[in-house]
Amino acid sequence: MKNNSIQHTPVRRELRTAASELHVRENADGTPSRTITGYAILFNTPSAPLWTDADSEAVEIIDSGAITRDVLDASDIKFTMFHDRQLILARSNKGTGTLSYSIDERGVRFEFDAPHTTDGDKALELVRRGDLSGCSFAFSTFYWDSDFVERTSEIKDGVNHITYRVKAVTGLYDFTLAADPAYPATSVEARELAQMLRPQQSPDTRSELQRMRAAAAAPLL
Repeated sequence: MKNNSIQHTPVRRELRTAASELHVRENADGTPSRTITGYAILFNTPSAPLWTDADSEAVEIIDSGAITRDVLDASDIKFTMFHDRQLILARSNKGTGTLSYSIDERGVRFEFDAPHTTDGDKALELVRRGDLSGCSFAFSTFYWDSDFVERTSEIKDGVNHITYRVKAVTGLYDFTLAADPAYPATSVEARELAQMLRPQQSPDTRSELQRMRAAAAAPLL
């Protein structure tokens, strides 16, 4: 029997990205400000492989319509370092706060002034030095609902190449400065599948990645 609780439960995910455009803005006189800017989300950009084996390879793409202003403005987004909620740098709660964002053809761009705290000073120094070159964000969506995530598959040289295109998300939870890249060739580079923040309340105890592999092996309707 199909487990409908999985079908109708949004999966919460962490997407790691690396941004070559992550930087500290300069003031009009050429001196560094305390404003950190970059892209937290890129549209229409294949991720690093979610998995690769002898039979299949899977990547993920965020569709340009997946993130809307309404979703951003309805979310409580903390901007942190390393996804540590104790290292908060800025916040937008229902569209109001110290974190600003905008959407363009490339993705979701962010901006905030680093606070005058130990963590804020640390973030500024690490970004200026290039030690923190990336961003990441956490979101949720319904992976087994084709209205939210579309799966396509193509056989090349005997390998099943699978693409998950995320067309809509149900929530955004944090943006963060990160050291590990995940989206090569973009200003917020490669993503890799991390882990579900909370296990599904279901008899199916397989990992998210295992379930995605099993779904990918199923015939397309």
